[in-house]
Amino acid sequence: MKVYEYNKCSTCKKALKYLDGKKIAYKAIPIVDQPPSMNELKAMLNSLKAKGGSLKNLFNTSGVQYRELKMSEKLKNGLSDADALSILAKNGKLIKRPFIISGKEGVVGFKEDQLKEFLKNLA
Repeated sequence: MKVYEYNKCSTCKKALKYLDGKKIAYKAIPIVDQPPSMNELKAMLNSLKAKGGSLKNLFNTSGVQYRELKMSEKLKNGLSDADALSILAKNGKLIKRPFIISGKEGVVGFKEDQLKEFLKNLA
């Protein structure tokens, strides 16, 4: 399992603390320096869509760059999945974090119940 995280992100710290408390092995990766690959982003998008999510769920909508790049408008105006994923693959600060992925399944953000369900499905 890979956990793409940002060391100044309190939500990331909570997720890592939760995983450590459960003694779950993971590889922490700095999301700004090493954003998820295009294949990982595609897998996460498919995982999110299967659970009723959307492309917007991949974005850090509260981030400065999200506002500066006017991503909300671009998404509303029909930015394609391919173009959005290409933008995300180049800019880790735009990606909602933590970005936790194992194989073709994953979760973004930290909500304990969602992470529990994700981990249960991996077992």
